[in-house]
Amino acid sequence: MKIAIFHNYLDNIGGAERLTLTLARELNADVYTTNIDRKKLSKMGFSDIRIKSVGKVPVNAPFRQQLALFRFLFFKAKGYDFHIITGDWAVSAAVRNKPNLWYVHAPTREIWDLYEFTKNEIVPRRLRVIFVLWVHANRMLSRIFVRHAERIVCNSGNTKKRVIKYLKRSAEVVHPPVDVARYSEGKNHGYWLSVNRLVKHKRIEMQLETMKILPGERLVIVGSYEQARHFIEYKNYLETIKPENVRFMHFVTESRLRSLYSHCKGFITTSMDEDFGLTAVEAMAAGKPVIAPDEGGFRESVINGETGVLIRDINPRKLADAIKNIEHSGISARKCRKRAEMFSVQRFMKSIRRLVYSE
Repeated sequence: MKIAIFHNYLDNIGGAERLTLTLARELNADVYTTNIDRKKLSKMGFSDIRIKSVGKVPVNAPFRQQLALFRFLFFKAKGYDFHIITGDWAVSAAVRNKPNLWYVHAPTREIWDLYEFTKNEIVPRRLRVIFVLWVHANRMLSRIFVRHAERIVCNSGNTKKRVIKYLKRSAEVVHPPVDVARYSEGKNHGYWLSVNRLVKHKRIEMQLETMKILPGERLVIVGSYEQARHFIEYKNYLETIKPENVRFMHFVTESRLRSLYSHCKGFITTSMDEDFGLTAVEAMAAGKPVIAPDEGGFRESVINGETGVLIRDINPRKLADAIKNIEHSGISARKCRKRAEMFSVQRFMKSIRRLVYSE
């Protein structure tokens, strides 16, 4: 069976992109996207994947998202037996490319569950009326295009609830994969680790405030970011307010990232209502405890008290207390590894193949 995969962009590599590229490798599929950064793909160990562009898009919102939506809408991949869509803006590809399956990381968050946050925290006040109209138009378009998705699969029960609420569609859940065998527990080098896209709903400021409370601790933040203006402004802002015990790293190689997981004390995340929380599973695969908000997909990936600590109504003080107390929590590397194995590539691909080949 010849398979095509559609994803928004491949000029910044995060969890959604790694899932797309893993799918392509395991299914020997071709990937269609817009912008491509082949140097980053090579750094992350995916230089062997066949990737084609349906056309470039701008780096800044909203033109980036809107043009991606229409490029996929009018693109027809010829000669394929099946089509998998792994991007939110790429869902318009479902109109012309069938049979298909949409793997949902999240219904477009800025127009659905993070609408108010985006409007109030990211969009300049002078542009908010335009933003409201833009959201209204794209909600209508999204519902139209999603009707053409023949089967919907979500990365978590949390995402499934959003699909039902906002898009009025049923869905199955297949949690995303981590290649657990490639991670190992190494010697503790005395730092905490955080791995995120540098976007505001990841609440990186909270991590920086926590490290100001704990000057004796160290935090390494691996933060990828897009070249759009608001991403760069946010990155620059974070770097100006960070305390001395925090270090930022950007666009590290896959082997370097695994090494950072291996040698950290534990993993910290503050992401707001996270879709699933793949980085938490990566940390557990390296035998490391996770400290995360008690919300969103972290409730599915992390077992409170066994593989990590989930904090209700998280804030810098509560996060600092969790860091100070986690050594006495009884969390073991063995339990963390065992939990991560529940999200292996083998389990993931077994479920995906069942869905693809049953069509």
